[in-house]
Amino acid sequence: MISDSAYNEAFVWTWLPGATEPVVAGRLVAAGEQMRFNYGQSYLARENAIPLYAPELPLRRGTLPLLNGLTMPGCIRDAAPDAWGRRVIINRKLGTRGAQIDTGELDEMTYLLESGSDRIGALDFQLSPTEYVPRETASASLSDLQNAVASVERGVKLSADLERALFHGSSIGGARPKAMITAHERKLIAKFSSQSDVYSVVKAEYIAMRLAAAVGIHAAPVSLEHVGGKDVLLIERFDREHTEQGWQRRAMVSALTLFELDEMMARYASYEEFATLIRHRFANPGATLKELFARLVFNVLCGNTDDHARNHAAYWNGYELTLTPAYDICPQARAGNEATQAMLIVGDDRFSRIDTCLKAAPLFLLSHDEAVALVQRQIEVILDRWDAVCADAQLSEVDRELMWRRQFLNPFAFEGAPPALAALPR
Repeated sequence: MISDSAYNEAFVWTWLPGATEPVVAGRLVAAGEQMRFNYGQSYLARENAIPLYAPELPLRRGTLPLLNGLTMPGCIRDAAPDAWGRRVIINRKLGTRGAQIDTGELDEMTYLLESGSDRIGALDFQLSPTEYVPRETASASLSDLQNAVASVERGVKLSADLERALFHGSSIGGARPKAMITAHERKLIAKFSSQSDVYSVVKAEYIAMRLAAAVGIHAAPVSLEHVGGKDVLLIERFDREHTEQGWQRRAMVSALTLFELDEMMARYASYEEFATLIRHRFANPGATLKELFARLVFNVLCGNTDDHARNHAAYWNGYELTLTPAYDICPQARAGNEATQAMLIVGDDRFSRIDTCLKAAPLFLLSHDEAVALVQRQIEVILDRWDAVCADAQLSEVDRELMWRRQFLNPFAFEGAPPALAALPR
């Protein structure tokens, strides 16, 4: 591992519910391979202080123990950059050598302290416990994005991260190129197409997200742009709210954190355990269980097998959890029919089949008939809206043929399903 000895501690700042400015919550210290957190006295003295995530970091004095062999608190790891952000930091530090370096070669403290401050959720990391200085990176307005090509032609220099994402995304690594976009009173994440794509991945995600909303799933709003010969997917951020006083941030935790797992243990994550957590810790558990079941079914029907535990998240307000809008619903390329979901569904079964979902229905407090009706409606909406959404995305006939009945409504999904459901796509 390439370690930066200057970074052996960081101060964790947080935006409390309703606040537009952060306060320091505590100190994170690296000790060997572990990172441990303790709350600051000033934070504990606040009347409005909330735990960063109570099951993991309850409000109390002293260094808090790590759970289940984790090397750092999961709710803090959730605020670290994703694969693309890590690749950008490696490239910034190591230049052309960075393309050959694995993202695991830099330590977590470096990633926390060198990533941008407008990160997902309500946390940020600073070297100071008294002065907050935001690090602004990879941010641009929507007009900047739309006029990027013309700017380059006029010799106007783009920000390094935006230029890299627009024109050199494939040179940094396999992670999906992205940038943060600010448009009036909205904050967006822009995902870019890559030269290495063998089909229109950006359009596939756009179509899946639009169809997810059409079937009744609470999905993040999306739009599609075309800039410099590349498709750009814009996803509205749901962890930010614009007010007259400024931007508020909503605290979030990933399902991986809810499960008390890290990436090395992610294979044990399951929808079954997720359903149990919802019954015990979430607001409005009945409606939330039905929503999660709908997302599971749609992932199977659209071919999104990348439904791992970091692609599910919940808001945290200090005392209870609520499911965030669905995001990263992206159909995955597949060579054959058989497929499995990233998370276990029921027991040891993770097969991407309607039949498996129906077996899991009681875990979501749904009867067999209720589950069948939900699946039927999703299939009917996909069949009814497919052509219109593909036309809206200007998806080529070649890509339509590639996705239809391979990713969307793949025959394997219908193996063992009730005959009435299996007959619908024919």
